[in-house]
Amino acid sequence: MRKHLNTLFVTTQGAYLAKDGETVAVRIEKETALRVPVHTLESVVCFGNVGCSPFLMGMCGERNVGLSFLTEKGRFLARVKGPTSGNVLLRREQYRRADDLAFSAKVAAACVLGKIANCRTVLLRGLRDHAEKIDQEAMQSAIDRLGAATRRVQEPLDLDSVRGVEGDAARVYFGAFDHLLVRNKDHFFMRQRSRRPPLDRINCLLSFLYTLLLNDIRSAVEAVGLDPAVGYLHRDRPGRAGLALDLMEEFRPLVDRLAVSLVNLGQMRENDFVLSDGGAVRMSDKARKTLLVAYQKRKQEEVVHPFLEEKMTWGLFFHIQALLFARFLRGELDSYPPIFWK
Repeated sequence: MRKHLNTLFVTTQGAYLAKDGETVAVRIEKETALRVPVHTLESVVCFGNVGCSPFLMGMCGERNVGLSFLTEKGRFLARVKGPTSGNVLLRREQYRRADDLAFSAKVAAACVLGKIANCRTVLLRGLRDHAEKIDQEAMQSAIDRLGAATRRVQEPLDLDSVRGVEGDAARVYFGAFDHLLVRNKDHFFMRQRSRRPPLDRINCLLSFLYTLLLNDIRSAVEAVGLDPAVGYLHRDRPGRAGLALDLMEEFRPLVDRLAVSLVNLGQMRENDFVLSDGGAVRMSDKARKTLLVAYQKRKQEEVVHPFLEEKMTWGLFFHIQALLFARFLRGELDSYPPIFWK
């Protein structure tokens, strides 16, 4: 079992990362602001104008520490990695299975089942915690429709039908999402899901969190020797991490819940966001740092893995699910077991 370590997020523009013995040195204006021992790191994520020495890149590759580069707004740019790990037979099996549409539909159904069930749990928790502040009838209707979707996706379906169930469930879920937001409703609301660019503050929060989540899951997939580009629900497309997106589905509600909590607890405020003339919304540097800290803390929380029945941090779940998927491909499991939150 891989030990879950920390992620170093570097957001200061103009920072430069260098190898300093067995540490990662963060230098700002030629002064060393921070040193972090490389053995305590699982990954390093750089936002915007952050440089990195080739010697540090080499050390990260050798130590299997993920080194990712994103734009200042959080769009993924590139990832530096060492030699490809894992059994070539596992990847060959992954590729063969991806060409089997019936098998792909089975995998897709498992991923979508996990996502819908966990979305339903988010709404149930919202109804339980804020029953007096929300439209209970509308929320219960959405919960019931998501329950029906979980039953539907467990029926024998082809790949297009699985996608249809997922799309319908997503519309129901995000249609009810606004009821979860009970504070500062004039500025934090969900009318519809919007991306590239996000058109309101909550969509901006979600998009940034999804970027962080995808980066972590992609790292986990690569760590167990799978190809993150070859998916089953998300089919091949140049530049898209299909398998990472597949395994990400069941985790989306986890970060949705984090976004809701940050808003309802007042940790995110309206002036933490910048609205452009064209309608796009982006986070301020302060808000981004608040979100990164909250995401890292959430990853450190310990819970019991429902399939393995072992206590571990949330962040380790990414690696466990990737390992379970690899075992499924090898024929050691009859099906891929998605996580169902409680």
